[in-house]
Amino acid sequence: MLERAEMQLATWNINSLTVRLPQVLDWLAANPVDVLGLQELKLVDEKFPHDAFHAAGYQAVSFGQRTYNGVALLSRTPLEEVVRNIPGHDDDQARVIAATVDGPGGPLRVVNGYFVNGQAPGSDKFDYKMRWLQALQEWLRGELDRHPRLVLMGDFNIAPEDRDSFDPVGLAGTIHHTEEERAHFQALLGLGLADAFRLFEQPEKSFSWWDYRMLGFQKNRGLRIDHILVSEALRAQVNACHIDRTPRKNKQPSDHAPVVLHLAA
Repeated sequence: MLERAEMQLATWNINSLTVRLPQVLDWLAANPVDVLGLQELKLVDEKFPHDAFHAAGYQAVSFGQRTYNGVALLSRTPLEEVVRNIPGHDDDQARVIAATVDGPGGPLRVVNGYFVNGQAPGSDKFDYKMRWLQALQEWLRGELDRHPRLVLMGDFNIAPEDRDSFDPVGLAGTIHHTEEERAHFQALLGLGLADAFRLFEQPEKSFSWWDYRMLGFQKNRGLRIDHILVSEALRAQVNACHIDRTPRKNKQPSDHAPVVLHLAA
């Protein structure tokens, strides 16, 4: 059993691990979290940099795909019961990886997902997003039965509320903002999960993604689409949850920033 006073878990869409491996390693050196979920690896498993992460003190499991998608979990303790993709859901895209790790209070199930973008309402990709979200919800219901201590993290590609968007009026009904997407987010909460970031007072206009174009980051024209949800069994252990904007200031950064969860023993 983990004996430290606090456990830290983080999620980060790094938008190409090949390009941004040095940035991930630098961030881990400055922020030695216990578990890190990565999305948009954009590389196959054979090219995953296990040695670099092992040298940094992390074990890793990955589910990669050439050019697109790809997810991984890094952990300071062993990763057990690894599952790739949503069982029973036919999908050729690498979007989900789950594992059990040692945590304060006992084993912790961590599900890391790169949710479907959806492109635009009414498109085939949006229909795929709706099917994928429904399959995720059905699978997670069983996962929560088997693993009451569960964390769901990742790039959800959903801004759950108007306050999670820099322009909720102008962007109303567009991708990430649709009623259908937000209903699916609420359905995940309905399983007994809580949005860890919203368990605390947060600064206004707190975002985790900013477009590379039109000075999106500099003008804070962003969206909060990266999330960490915790099960009811973990809620009392949540000490804090914050977005680390620092890596977005890097040269050639990811367009996403890490989200960090603090769990008390």
